[in-house]
Amino acid sequence: MESLHWEHFPHEADVGVRGIGPDVATAFGQAAIAMTAVVTDPQRVVPQTAVELECQAPDIELLLYDWLNALVYEMATRHMLFSRFSVDIDGTHLKASARGERVDIARHQPRVEVKGATLTELRVEQGSDGLWRAQCVLDV
Repeated sequence: MESLHWEHFPHEADVGVRGIGPDVATAFGQAAIAMTAVVTDPQRVVPQTAVELECQAPDIELLLYDWLNALVYEMATRHMLFSRFSVDIDGTHLKASARGERVDIARHQPRVEVKGATLTELRVEQGSDGLWRAQCVLDV
């Protein structure tokens, strides 16, 4: 199994996203790519404009929830999609750069609008294989 990737998992009417990586910050970045992939193919999104984000939460799982919802907010208010993420986590404080571009309906062909991350199946944990997994269900 590749140590850096994202995936979707089935969940009734909504969509589960999971980021996997060798450290928690990478897993958060991969979860963000999985969220973009719910909307469009991330490879169609040109990482030309950077948006800086910062989040603080009481624990690492709520930090993932806050991180994904901060991205949803930026996507909605800036009319952007993101495809590259640089994430730094210090305890329960996250600083990140999300790179992307304004939505181009013809090129991106958005499938759905992500309304937000939910607390459903929210987990951030290191597996016995040493890889970190960061997951939750998105409301679409």
